[in-house]
Amino acid sequence: MHICTAHPQNSICALPLQHVQQVSCRLRTGSVNLRHRHECGATSRSTTARRSQRTSDCRRHCSCCGSSPFVTPHCQAKHIKASKSLKARAALPARLRQAQQRYGSCPPRGHLAILAAGRDAGLSADAHQEDAAPVPLSPSDVVEGAKKGKFVWARRWTIIGLCFLAFALCNMDRVNMSIAILPMSESFHWDSGTVGVVQSSFFWGYLLTQVLGGVWADRLGGKLVLGFGVAWWSLATALTPLAASLGLPALLFARACMGIGEGVAMPAMNNLLSRWVPVQERSRSLSLVYSGMYTGSMAGLAASPQMVKSLGWPSVFYIFGSLGLVWSVFWQRSASSSPHDDEFMTEKERKYVTENTVSKGSVGRIPWKKILSKRPVWALILSHFCHNWGTFILLTWMPSYYHQVLGMDLMRSGFLSVLPWLTMAISANVAGWAADTMVAKGMSITKVRKIMQTIGFMGPAVFLTQLGNVHTPGAAVACMMASQGLDACSQSGLYSNHQDIGPRYSGVLLGLSNTAGVLAGVIGTAATGYILKNGTWDDVWRSAVILYVIGTVIWNSFATGEQVIE
Repeated sequence: MHICTAHPQNSICALPLQHVQQVSCRLRTGSVNLRHRHECGATSRSTTARRSQRTSDCRRHCSCCGSSPFVTPHCQAKHIKASKSLKARAALPARLRQAQQRYGSCPPRGHLAILAAGRDAGLSADAHQEDAAPVPLSPSDVVEGAKKGKFVWARRWTIIGLCFLAFALCNMDRVNMSIAILPMSESFHWDSGTVGVVQSSFFWGYLLTQVLGGVWADRLGGKLVLGFGVAWWSLATALTPLAASLGLPALLFARACMGIGEGVAMPAMNNLLSRWVPVQERSRSLSLVYSGMYTGSMAGLAASPQMVKSLGWPSVFYIFGSLGLVWSVFWQRSASSSPHDDEFMTEKERKYVTENTVSKGSVGRIPWKKILSKRPVWALILSHFCHNWGTFILLTWMPSYYHQVLGMDLMRSGFLSVLPWLTMAISANVAGWAADTMVAKGMSITKVRKIMQTIGFMGPAVFLTQLGNVHTPGAAVACMMASQGLDACSQSGLYSNHQDIGPRYSGVLLGLSNTAGVLAGVIGTAATGYILKNGTWDDVWRSAVILYVIGTVIWNSFATGEQVIE
């Protein structure tokens, strides 16, 4: 049966067919679902009979007009050698030309199968110009069993890789203070309250540039803003020992300046990826970039204790700051704000990326009233606050917890602090691939985002409640690893949602939500120092768990994966 959506009263539309487009090919059942487009503009679907093993049975006729033949790409690639059909051989070159012209060096796997079959049959893209009207091919035409094509490095991967390194440097410069604060507090005779203020001073500047960073990135381009941010915070990091020698106010000012530089990093990165990364690669690309933060945490926590022991605590600031300045030089030479501005990108990849991204061009006036009137935006903002409360407590206070509660020395506490971040780096990328796979299989983006963020909230909540019941380093580290590993699912939840609900204003949206997240860092980090003066570590974990539960309720009630801001 064949139903036309424009003429539901008739089982078969009498209007002639314009073209036939393959929707999917179920290889195990042999059923091929097809979409027919009529001159009336409507679409309709029909399903062929089970595919026979004979090549000739792979050719069908449209049920609308009965005279327009078509061949599925899978059957053509699978049977071309065996059948040596003249019609199939004549039809293949046009498909080769179309796949090469449209996708260039980045064809979907189904088209790789066609290209491979054509090479095996001795055909070229220019041979046999004659052909019946070919089936339009799209990125969704993915056919299993495709043969491997030639590997070509895509230009967008370079941008993603440099963003990964920038975020690694970001957290290296952030966590080095959590190690250096131990010898610094002994040298300058700081109590827990003063340590909390020093730790939180970074967030004073970080808070100031969240929204501004998003506005600047959307207007000026992510390359300029991210490059400025890395150079600025690296210089502030290198000057931290000098500021500390001048007194506590100078040190607080230097840490706040460092926060100003790091505050623009996330909005600028989000702006860059909204222009460089196709929608179908979004979750795993964001997860990879954010895993740079976890990698930086691992590198900083692993290297800092040995550097402090061998070279003194100022060395961590000098060395890490210098690395950021070196990165800035490579960034200025190699990066571009968008594919349109990039001189190293091939036209074929440029076309593929621009056709599969929404955010294009610079942004003029920001529709603040419209943005702030959307419930999904506020769900994102409040959930980001709830998430970052626990995350920043662990980021800044974990070595102190190991040292004070578990009695570990500086070297061992720094080493064990690496393990939870290693878990996060792995889990973030696994979760990203899982999220993209669920989207590719037809699950709604809203459902995927809610599933991943629920895991990112409730997973840490469960394991942080267990820290009060364990008294050995191994059990405590295991709880931390499980907590942080499940927390990494948030990269495919709320951290991917900015580009879902408003891709054109993704930098501004991330600036807004991360402002709330930074407030959580400022309040939570300082509050932890106050709690420890008057309470216990169990009280610290309890506050984080309460906010994780609140965030779960808000996210599942109001969040969405659909675009709500044009």
